[in-house]
Amino acid sequence: MKLKTALLATALTSVAFAASAQEVTVMSWGGAYTKSQVEAYHKPFTSETGIAINSVDSDNPATPIKAQVEAGNVTVDVADVEFSDAVRLCDEGLLEEIDQSILPAAPDGTAAADDFIDGALQDCAVANIVWSTVFAYNKDNNPTAPDSIDDFFNTADFPGKRGLRKSAKATLEMALMADGVPAGEVYEVLDTDEGVDRAFAKLDEIKADIVWWEAGAQPPQLLADGEVVMSTAYNGRIFNAAIAENQPLEVVWDGQILDFDLFVIPKGAPNKEEALKFIAFSTDTQRLADQASWISYGPARKSSGALVGKYSDGTTDMAPHMPTAAANLGNALVNNFEFWVDKDAELNERFNAWLAK
Repeated sequence: MKLKTALLATALTSVAFAASAQEVTVMSWGGAYTKSQVEAYHKPFTSETGIAINSVDSDNPATPIKAQVEAGNVTVDVADVEFSDAVRLCDEGLLEEIDQSILPAAPDGTAAADDFIDGALQDCAVANIVWSTVFAYNKDNNPTAPDSIDDFFNTADFPGKRGLRKSAKATLEMALMADGVPAGEVYEVLDTDEGVDRAFAKLDEIKADIVWWEAGAQPPQLLADGEVVMSTAYNGRIFNAAIAENQPLEVVWDGQILDFDLFVIPKGAPNKEEALKFIAFSTDTQRLADQASWISYGPARKSSGALVGKYSDGTTDMAPHMPTAAANLGNALVNNFEFWVDKDAELNERFNAWLAK
């Protein structure tokens, strides 16, 4: 009897250990953005479920998860990706579908499908934030403050190096807006050979002054170090540098490009069920509002907006720093994910050829 009791106790201990050893690997973009997710999602999720989070970073999570699925060696359970990448990877059969019925309703009972911003829910993806590509400058290194996307390309009146993301996406749109194309017509123009030529001709004007960046943490550092006088950047990274690190950096909202980031599950993820639990937990009304207290990205749920208050310093109001604030939308472009799903490979091939010239 004692032996049976001992064996049973051992078995129960093993089961308990297995449960406590559960882990979800979440891949994101690093820096201040990952920190906001750790504070708002990871820590509370582990506290509530006992499931640990293994947080890993990438310059662009879409790239390694595509490689992992195609190689049949998937180690990531959840990845945070851009909208066009989420749609493309889903179309290619590289992502698990996500049943929207697992997502919690809003506090007032509104179903998740009606509570998320239009476009935020896809067959294989659930959005968490609305963010934007902006440009920013160091106030100490710019005697005259730039205030339009035109100024970013004007090296005569605003001399100095420019930081640009090493990618066709956003770079070409900003070039066209700086060349006088209204935001509402950018994709119509960029969908023509003449429009593509026009965008690259505009980039030619500053090509000799460009410092290329690939990771979101680089632009604030380039600006703080004086290596560039202006740089495109993710708006939340500039907010973090300016508010949390007290750097003299300022966002220019003119010409901003709005986009979603979404959670996806790679096909064959080793911990799919736990991954679904994580996504459902992390995209409820309160968690999305909580993330906005750590970084200036807008929540993807309507019900979260009223819960967004101050930054984690307890003094900075977050609303004016959101890309979706009314005052920041004067000349904003919403990323056309369908365009980039169709044109990404073609335009990046052209972009890389242009870089090599």
